[in-house]
Amino acid sequence: MMKFNSLLAITALSMPMAIQASEMSTLADWMTGSFNSKAQSITNERYYDINLEMVQIWPERSDAIWLYVEQAVSSNMEKPYRQRIYKLENMANDKFISTVYALPEPDKVVGAWQKPESLQSLTPSQLVLRQGCHIHIDTKNESDKVSFVGSTEQKLCTSKLRGATYATSHVDIKADVLTSWDQGFDAKDIQVWGAQEGPYVFDKVKNYPLNN
Repeated sequence: MMKFNSLLAITALSMPMAIQASEMSTLADWMTGSFNSKAQSITNERYYDINLEMVQIWPERSDAIWLYVEQAVSSNMEKPYRQRIYKLENMANDKFISTVYALPEPDKVVGAWQKPESLQSLTPSQLVLRQGCHIHIDTKNESDKVSFVGSTEQKLCTSKLRGATYATSHVDIKADVLTSWDQGFDAKDIQVWGAQEGPYVFDKVKNYPLNN
């Protein structure tokens, strides 16, 4: 936020370089790219080698930064188990929100991360809001390191997968690694799906540039 010149200079010196220009752009830049959990799957057989792709779509829109997200087991990428659209918005005071949408016909856009322009004919009004599944994200500063951490709220994200009634998500986003812990719970708060020991660790293997 803009301050008087003297205060701005002091603030700039104390802020990590990664977020001086724009926290929103930094967050979006760190989220977009090609990721996988190969290294984690090698050291812990309880975790699969998962491929995660996040790419910007609709760069001409000024209301938010929109991302197409696709997850699949790396050995079967032609059949993703999750396809979503994220609407990333800057709320205030280094806080952000990622609103989650499902696609009306996900099977028809498998692999759209390779050609994001193929989603140009799709509009926000066609998306299906995942009610209560939005993620609140905060900027986290530790010494000279910056990350963005976020989670869903309580039990608001409903899920029917494998007998669940609600799901939770926790994320930690850094420049070259993203951790994600998705879990499903039944009506008695017993976990019925998702990792139990801790989050999936996705290493970034390729960056996709933003078109702001």
